[in-house]
Amino acid sequence: MTWPLDPAVVPAFLAAMVLVELTPGPNMAYLAALSAERGRLAGWAAVLGIQLGLATYLAASVLGLSELLLAWPPAWEILRWAGVLYLLWLAWESWRGEDAGPEAAVTVPDRWPRLVWRGYLANILNPKAALFYVTLLPGFLREGYAPPAVQAGLFGLGHLIISGLVHSAIVLGAASAGAVLARTTGMAKVRKAMAIGIALVAVWLAWQTRR
Repeated sequence: MTWPLDPAVVPAFLAAMVLVELTPGPNMAYLAALSAERGRLAGWAAVLGIQLGLATYLAASVLGLSELLLAWPPAWEILRWAGVLYLLWLAWESWRGEDAGPEAAVTVPDRWPRLVWRGYLANILNPKAALFYVTLLPGFLREGYAPPAVQAGLFGLGHLIISGLVHSAIVLGAASAGAVLARTTGMAKVRKAMAIGIALVAVWLAWQTRR
């Protein structure tokens, strides 16, 4: 039987993916803030959007488009500053507050597309996600196995599964914490704390992605 992937690198890849997903970043900050404020259903809608964003970058990587994006400095700058501004906008929206909270969890179907789209943008405007598929993923591809595009697709699928599990755990934890904080300190304070957190992540993203 011929394996499509080198079995020797699979454990290292899985360990690397867990570490990558557990590293604080824009996706984690947005999911934690959203889930704490609006509950699990809203958080899972955003998780779906983030997964679609990762799948987009995976497809672009397999087609060789990510390399072109990162090879052109103006494209990189546009992407990273768009991501920073989007996070700042999310922080401002959370600071202002809406008729939301764990007690107003998302149940209306027409709210889901909006949350999925926001999750998608939060990921697609994260240049570190593009950088991951260009710099880290190729290091696990080996000659003598499936074609590189197939290997990249399989590794990418593994990344999507791990990402989905980690993000779902964040949603559950943040939603539970948000419900407790809402009862003890009030949702207005929770929203403002989350807004400050997202704004700090935006500053961190601008610093970490500079060239």
